[in-house]
Amino acid sequence: MDARALLSTPLDELCAEARAVRDARGSRLVTYSPKVFVPLTKLCRDVCHYCTFAAPPRRGERAYLTIDEVLEIARAGAAAGCREALFTLGDKPELRYRAAREELAALGCATTLDYLARAARAVLEDTGLLPHLNPGALTRDDLRALRPLAASMGAMLETTSERLSRRGGPHFGSPDKLPAARLGTLDAAGAERVPFTTGILIGIGETREERLDALAAIADAHRRHGHVQEVIVQNFRAKPGTRMANAPEPPVEEHLWTLAAARLILPPEIHLQAPPNLTEDFAVLLDAGIDDWGGVSPVTIDHVNPEAPWPAIERLRAATRSRGLELAARLPVYPEWLDSEWLDPAILTRALRASDALGLAREDDWAPGEPVDVPFVPRDALPTDSREELDEDAIARLFAARGEERERVYAAADRLRRETNGDEVSYVVTRNIQYTNVCYFRCGFCAFSKGKLAANLRGPAYLVPHEEIVRRAVEAWERGATEVCLQGGIHPSFTGDYYESVVRAIKDALPQMHVHAFSALEIWQGAATLGLPLDEYLLRLRRAGLGSLPGTAAEVLDDEIRAVICPDKITTAQWLEVHDTAHALGLRSNNTIMFGHVDGPRAWARHLVAVREQQRRSGGFTEFVPLPFVPMEAPMYVQGRARRGPTFGEALLVHAVGRIALHPWIDNVQASWVKLGPRGVAAALRAGVNDLGGTLMNESISRAAGSEHGQEMTPEQMEALIRANGRLPRQRTTLYADAPPDRRAASFGAPPCVEPVNPPVRDAGLKAPPRLVRPGFVAARAR
Repeated sequence: MDARALLSTPLDELCAEARAVRDARGSRLVTYSPKVFVPLTKLCRDVCHYCTFAAPPRRGERAYLTIDEVLEIARAGAAAGCREALFTLGDKPELRYRAAREELAALGCATTLDYLARAARAVLEDTGLLPHLNPGALTRDDLRALRPLAASMGAMLETTSERLSRRGGPHFGSPDKLPAARLGTLDAAGAERVPFTTGILIGIGETREERLDALAAIADAHRRHGHVQEVIVQNFRAKPGTRMANAPEPPVEEHLWTLAAARLILPPEIHLQAPPNLTEDFAVLLDAGIDDWGGVSPVTIDHVNPEAPWPAIERLRAATRSRGLELAARLPVYPEWLDSEWLDPAILTRALRASDALGLAREDDWAPGEPVDVPFVPRDALPTDSREELDEDAIARLFAARGEERERVYAAADRLRRETNGDEVSYVVTRNIQYTNVCYFRCGFCAFSKGKLAANLRGPAYLVPHEEIVRRAVEAWERGATEVCLQGGIHPSFTGDYYESVVRAIKDALPQMHVHAFSALEIWQGAATLGLPLDEYLLRLRRAGLGSLPGTAAEVLDDEIRAVICPDKITTAQWLEVHDTAHALGLRSNNTIMFGHVDGPRAWARHLVAVREQQRRSGGFTEFVPLPFVPMEAPMYVQGRARRGPTFGEALLVHAVGRIALHPWIDNVQASWVKLGPRGVAAALRAGVNDLGGTLMNESISRAAGSEHGQEMTPEQMEALIRANGRLPRQRTTLYADAPPDRRAASFGAPPCVEPVNPPVRDAGLKAPPRLVRPGFVAARAR
């Protein structure tokens, strides 16, 4: 629509079109930023005639907050769950006031911007809050100096009307409010790759045409640089003590018209914001197409509009839901700008650790493997009757669910679980045997492997000899196990013969023990080192006694993500080929997804669709096993390149959406008690989970990554946990048959395991071949 045509379009029609643009983005979320205001200084060289924030120096009062005062505000915000520290300050007060110059000199700073940088650094390092800087008109040099200390910056354009800066206008005597100065800042921010907030102020004497001109100027700047993350349309409020104290305020219809016009003029990727504290019935603002409420502080007042208190978050949530939308907290940098192109490396690390899979603010401080209370559990109720098979877009949409919609997803998954599995919760008595922690692959998420190529060495490298592997298997059998699970790093000297020899050693000693062994990467590497096709090599392993395959090394079946987290590992197609071949030979397997690092809803959806399509063909998967990324010691997290694992809500969603998307093709959804802990498992049992995996006896991989949930959950503990959650325990075999009575009897009251022996790898005397198999690199070259 031509911008001038908006002037004659009826308000209802205009708002409907604006809502359609917002809703076409496919998200029902309306965001806000939980923040604190840090009014670093209220001195300003400008004299805007509607402003009560700026004030001249007063005798006996400091011109600037001290760093201790700044940190006191920021710490209170961090304790209240804020993610943003909004620095508000007047523009270049040292150019007007001697008091500002003298105090800056005493602080060792030449300018207010120098002191702002010091304060922002203190907040960032002390509290972890992400600074958003709003210091007024800036040059490219200013922006370049401040960029390493801010997640985003901003300056309200307010208007492009030079008329309003003439004598008698609201901006007369305010050189930094001249349109050329503001537009110069906006363009400089784009050139310096700064995620930027700007906006217009309506009701200060401008015309509708002038508002459209200002919005068009913002849109043009964004098209040049792509940096405008949000535009605020703020309504003027008359304030006592100002020259405009008696000026009329714009009616709400005028605000709605401008918001709707902004939504239609601005590129759709720009977020549109209206402050909720400046409109009495603020829910109506949603009718004009906004998708953000701006910063809302649980700690500090709105220092720019001190007469207008913030609405309580629950009131904001209720208003949002009244329009069929859902409230979600965000960071000061929006998801679309949360990457290394837009953020300095130090800021990006902190922002990633504060973000969830959507790039929004983490809803909680839970992380996989930490022994802390879970932040919430799903409620029973809110059913849905949907049974249609979901495509990739629909699955990704479910992963973005928040609030009541999320609870409906949990409830739907729980109902499918009950229909498919009843109230039984199964588990298997197994022993995990990680035979070496040496690996020549360079997975950024792995804190387990150790060797010359490992990015984060932890402890000595070992290789378990065959006799110790067999001893552990025999001990597991005596303790009631029906399965041993074998996985480890890939030592450079391993060939396919090694894996076969391990299986034969176990089966020779224990013919009845089920050997659940070898990831798709181990299978691929074993076959490649022998020069065998996959089917021939898998047949050899089956004849040696291999019973089934674990579904590990899948990570996320999305090659865009795999290129970041495990570039030399097998590709999605290679992983699927291994399991498809195994299924054709009668070997069953499970499927895992390791999530919560650099991935997100789209990658998770692709994973589920790939698994579902394979299962439709082969029917060989026994269960779906979500594995939350445990970040604490993972190299990519330590290096600042990954999030802090999934949020607890995301962890539950992956289980629940997995149940829904894979129904009816895969019957079993497993929760990892090592990753979630007992309280997390309790919540997962109400979100589609019917299996708790293995008792483990020894578990090393999650513990190496930082999990603190232990090495073993005995059958007594497992069944007590299941019964405590109102379910019926069932001890099973690997392939989901009931455990034989003698095995079940042997599993209860079993003595503690003997301390395992992990001899140094050098004792094995292995020698690496001159050329290592790297299937991911081979596939990349083929493409």
